[in-house]
Amino acid sequence: MSLMKMTAVELGSRIKSKEISAVEAARAALDQIKSVEDKVNSYVTVLDEDVVLERAARVQQEIEAGKLTGPLAGVPVAIKDNMCTEGILTTCSSKILSNFKPGFSSEAVLNLEKAGAVILGKTNMDEFAMGSTTETSYFGPTKNPWNTAHVPGGSSGGSCSAVAAGECFYALGSDTGGSIRQPSSFCGVTGIKPTYGTVSRYGLIAYGSSLDQIGPVAKDVTDCAVILDTIASYDAKDSTSVKREYDFASALKDDVKGMRIGIPKDYFGEGLDSEVKEAVLNVAKTLEKKGAIVEEFDLSLVSYAIPAYYVIASAEASSNLARFDGVKYGYRTEDYEGLHNMYKKTRSEGFGPEVKRRIMLGSFVLSSGYYDAYYLKALRTKALIKQAFDKAFASYDMILAPAAPTTAPKLGDSLSDPIKMYLGDIYTISVNLAGLPGISVPCGIDSKGLPIGAQFIGNCFDEKKIIQAAYSYEKTRDMMLSDMCV
Repeated sequence: MSLMKMTAVELGSRIKSKEISAVEAARAALDQIKSVEDKVNSYVTVLDEDVVLERAARVQQEIEAGKLTGPLAGVPVAIKDNMCTEGILTTCSSKILSNFKPGFSSEAVLNLEKAGAVILGKTNMDEFAMGSTTETSYFGPTKNPWNTAHVPGGSSGGSCSAVAAGECFYALGSDTGGSIRQPSSFCGVTGIKPTYGTVSRYGLIAYGSSLDQIGPVAKDVTDCAVILDTIASYDAKDSTSVKREYDFASALKDDVKGMRIGIPKDYFGEGLDSEVKEAVLNVAKTLEKKGAIVEEFDLSLVSYAIPAYYVIASAEASSNLARFDGVKYGYRTEDYEGLHNMYKKTRSEGFGPEVKRRIMLGSFVLSSGYYDAYYLKALRTKALIKQAFDKAFASYDMILAPAAPTTAPKLGDSLSDPIKMYLGDIYTISVNLAGLPGISVPCGIDSKGLPIGAQFIGNCFDEKKIIQAAYSYEKTRDMMLSDMCV
């Protein structure tokens, strides 16, 4: 097996057994980036080679000294560019932060560094995580490694593309409305959005604070479970952080006997591509053969999820993005007259069209006279959606659904119709509204040669169940979707 085909856990094991050094692994990843980055544009920033190799050498010394014993020590990783990294450019793929180097690192990144991770760089994304295709980036669109005429999904498209193209062994992404699971589906990789509050949001540049959650993107379920064990922690600096036990890797068992899996009828109707539908239902059949109990049920309220999500997320974004004004950090317009003119011109020049659209929508639904009609109604809808999931989980251990209604669309198709782009999140956003965990795993390839992903959704803090089901399915899957190249 070539080095770049290895999973993160396999590589970590080889480094620990001295078959491969951390420096060799880092150099192989940097060489792969040089080879394919001009085709896919997965990164906003690739760290200087000397810096990466020096870090890898230090980690190797600590492994040999017995100070670093974890499964990810020495394994190269990429970080989505909305997570602060001390002294490293952190842009959120926006002009307004195009010169921003934070003085601290996010808690999730610190947890990786403590475990001996070697950071390669910061991955491209939709600007401020607002988009489903990674085309709204100020630094140009990322392309799908399976077919560079297609999008990788978003907003964590750079992270998913980098893993799929072998430009890193795993990556961190963030998920506000499906931004880990949907691009994982489009790029044929595996991604987990954990229960809200499991991974600290400290240092994650906020889009929708009540919805954002950091999670791993990797080649398989084992990697994702091990990475989640590494980054999950209680953090007093994040008021929404939850104190809980973390041992996700213990769920890596090939056993689904007696598991009750619900399939929402609402998710398999009009709007779902026939090839995607067939692939996901085949996952259900596979698990049924392995002893799971699979039933259809009515989830309800599906049609209300998208409007509720975009009202809530945009409202929170309009508040969160008010801090970017050109005063303390980031881009500032060069030609202005007075403070208010500087604010206006800086924000007009610094934000892209999609971000402006969502700021305006959010400001509108929070404004006097419209707050009750839109924002409060959306919050009530969010509560009803959570109740619908609670009712479902009273009967089922987990829910099986598509990760996206189609495979990856062509570049340019979604941006020309924002409403169509928003509708592409129909199977993922309810999970964020209810704060639930979800995992996307590759389950097939369509007639165009593009990957299809299936999504397992669990109840709050039930990551282990969906990891176990996804791992069990993966063991049966008769294809290796990660064996591809650009």
